[in-house]
Amino acid sequence: MEAKELKKKTKELKKEWKTELKAHKNLILLSFIFLAISLILEYIAGQYVDKYGTANVSDLILDHIPTIDLSVLFVCGYTLVIVVLLLYPFLFNVKKFHIVISQFSLLILIRSFFMSLTHLKAPADAIIPKLPYIYNLLVFNNDLFFSAHTAIPFLGFLLFRKQKIGIFFLIASFVLAATVLFMHVHYSIDVFAAFCITFCSYKLGSWFFRKVDNEEF
Repeated sequence: MEAKELKKKTKELKKEWKTELKAHKNLILLSFIFLAISLILEYIAGQYVDKYGTANVSDLILDHIPTIDLSVLFVCGYTLVIVVLLLYPFLFNVKKFHIVISQFSLLILIRSFFMSLTHLKAPADAIIPKLPYIYNLLVFNNDLFFSAHTAIPFLGFLLFRKQKIGIFFLIASFVLAATVLFMHVHYSIDVFAAFCITFCSYKLGSWFFRKVDNEEF
């Protein structure tokens, strides 16, 4: 009996998921177009800062902590955060999927703007991990301000703070913030500013969706 009820409930959830996906397909498409534009602009900004990065500078925190190779966390932890951020709403809250994609895209767009204003080189003793090819298209040597490793999981926390998975994103934001600091791939200001700018980006996105789509998280 329980197996039949479970099967029935699963079927109902699947039907509801398909209905919501169909109802929001246009918004999802628009959010992916926005994402594509944001990634293109990020690529342009990254190429620019790598070409015109001027010099590396001292940092009060980095000067007093050791350089530790945490490449596994840097690559795999970051990848996991992005996958969960995009996959979780697609599977379990598809009617909000376009909002997550758009908030993610807005954060990338804002980061691209700040990147283009900051011409510092990465710290001299930074540990640059070997990245999968796909990362080489969107990760640059001098894309410093602000830290995406910190900002993206913190955005996940803001989006899902009312759900249990929000704890995962909050922990990930601090773990990855510590990771980039100990690897000396970011200055401390890149990490601390990421929390503030991400919060502002989230609020801006929430305001926009209330105005345009009457939707919010």
